[in-house]
Amino acid sequence: MEAKLADLKNRLQEIYDLTAAAGLLYWDQSTYMPRGGAPARARQLAALERLTHEKFTDPALGRLLDDLRPHEESLPYEHDDAALIRVTRRHYERETRVPVEFAARMSSHAAESYHAWTEARPANDFKRVQPYLEKTLDLSRELAEFFPDKDHLADPLIAYSDYGMQAETVRAIFADLRERLVPLVQAISAQPPADDSCLRKTYPEDRQLAFGLEVIKRFGYDFERGRQDKTHHPFAIKFSIGDVRITTRVKEDFLGEALFSTMHESGHAMYEQGLAPGYEGTLLARGTSSGVHESQSRLWENLVGRSRGFWEFFYPQLQMVFPDQLKDVSLDTFYRAINKVERSLIRTDADEVTYNLHVMLRFDFELAMLEGRLAIADLPEAWHERFKADFGITAPDDRDGVLQDVHWFSGRIGGVFQGYTLGNILSAQFYEAALAAQPSIPDEIRRGEFGTLHGWLKEAIYQHGRKFTAAELTERVTGGPLSVEPYIRYLKTKYGELYDLSGAEA
Repeated sequence: MEAKLADLKNRLQEIYDLTAAAGLLYWDQSTYMPRGGAPARARQLAALERLTHEKFTDPALGRLLDDLRPHEESLPYEHDDAALIRVTRRHYERETRVPVEFAARMSSHAAESYHAWTEARPANDFKRVQPYLEKTLDLSRELAEFFPDKDHLADPLIAYSDYGMQAETVRAIFADLRERLVPLVQAISAQPPADDSCLRKTYPEDRQLAFGLEVIKRFGYDFERGRQDKTHHPFAIKFSIGDVRITTRVKEDFLGEALFSTMHESGHAMYEQGLAPGYEGTLLARGTSSGVHESQSRLWENLVGRSRGFWEFFYPQLQMVFPDQLKDVSLDTFYRAINKVERSLIRTDADEVTYNLHVMLRFDFELAMLEGRLAIADLPEAWHERFKADFGITAPDDRDGVLQDVHWFSGRIGGVFQGYTLGNILSAQFYEAALAAQPSIPDEIRRGEFGTLHGWLKEAIYQHGRKFTAAELTERVTGGPLSVEPYIRYLKTKYGELYDLSGAEA
């Protein structure tokens, strides 16, 4: 069994390295690649996807997993070897349903579509990417049909990102959350919005970036194993536990853009940097789901980075970096500005209270497109109509409408957005558990100290990688299943201090 286990790890190491090579090409495409490299990059990514898929679906790997089943069953469920075999089998059974030719074709198309999107969005040209999006929808449906044992076409697509979740489960969670959120949004929107003009002055890029890097160093992001670069749409990416990178984008006329995206992506990256070193080269060396991953980025960005205690320490430093812009701006004014609640056009710029309405809109559209109720050609108009109904505002163009998110233009349609709201819910649930275990955390944050929180997260969440499913991990960490209650408590407590919520008793 030891020899077979070593064989399994060797096979997985090779797959891991091929995946990392593809990731590096994607990172380069999103940061420094010249425009002329796009056609070749699509071909290169397809070639690596084909190699990776062939190695993962090799029948010899299936036989090896069968041979290792007795070893798995002889071990406790939590044993690393048992988890490795279990998780690898789950992925093997999924990947063997997808033909290698299809996997390469979808990867190549995603790279081509992404390049088209980078040109179409600035030009406000939906028709430029419409054929790509139509093909993406066809490919997404084709991918889903490789999994006949499903209740909804979206189920296998959701499982790629949030294993254990189904369309109906997500719908139920979202319906519950929406019922609780809408009264909050209505109560706050009926009041005068906070003045955020202090954020909309001229803030030189180099000083914005330098301040953000100092913040995440204090969080615990390890720059010996990471770096930050600029991109169109911020993301974090891991090539190994020793190389986890983040990206951001900067607006010199809006202080919040780079600062909070840097905090957000560092949360993703610290999760990957905190994986158990022994998992390197295996399928355990990844965050367990998009929802859990997003919980970590939102925890650091919002529950920490937008808290008053955080800025009691950092605001005097920020004033020193930008004295002309902030010297006459009080902490109270700044705190209200960064927590301004306002119906807005852009998901990534949305506040904590309205953000999930953006996600729910996209999730509903994904289901409608997959089910054939919404054609790609009708998507821009449907977007504007739904946005007007949900937010009371309309985007002036498609650039800030259906073209704003990269996801549908660089991957698949289905299962790519629900993790954002699941992450918001879990961020508050995990943070409550952290405070229960370590009550000193808020006082430490006021002193600019994050070691206790970071250490607790590494012990409770990061180190386990994919050993446990999201549901199992949530139960272990919080003592119960995913619940919207901690998130609603957090929002009502925080925004109850900033706004009159007497009209939001739901």
